[in-house]
Amino acid sequence: MSSPLQDVTQLLHDWRSGDEEALNKLIPLVYDELRKIAAAYLRRENHGHTLQTAALVNEAYLRLVDQTRADWQNRAQFFGVAAQIMRRILVDHAREHQAAKRGGGETKLALDEAINISREQDVDLLALDAALKALARFDPRQSRIVELRYFGGLEIGETADVLGISPATVKREWNMAKAWLYNQLSRR
Repeated sequence: MSSPLQDVTQLLHDWRSGDEEALNKLIPLVYDELRKIAAAYLRRENHGHTLQTAALVNEAYLRLVDQTRADWQNRAQFFGVAAQIMRRILVDHAREHQAAKRGGGETKLALDEAINISREQDVDLLALDAALKALARFDPRQSRIVELRYFGGLEIGETADVLGISPATVKREWNMAKAWLYNQLSRR
């Protein structure tokens, strides 16, 4: 008997091969995990945030099923892409909200122990996005590790699998990326 994790990977392969029924079977297996990722994102938002967990999951789902050219390898890669999509949705939402208020009311994201900054410090979501884009120009792999670990909630081993590198490399680059981001965000 196969595990749900194996089922997700097999269904992703089937979906990639054009089996539309695989997508219908996949969604119930991944929906709870997508909700957890979305809820984690939204917990970091300020209390006045208008986007709800279900809306974030639904928007991410619509963008995921539109990924017709994705070469789905496994469950960890799927959730990494989902986390990246959710991050983009939240950044777009923050930009729209900020534009509507003409620069007032920054959307805040608590960048807690996951990046080793004190719990009291709030980081503007747009500032974090800008820092991650700068990191991507400097070191694309470190930026991707941050996305997968912090935003996607992937463990060291899962991140290593998605990127095709060793867990030791992920640990080393994760620590360097955290230090780099701390330095960038502390300047603001």
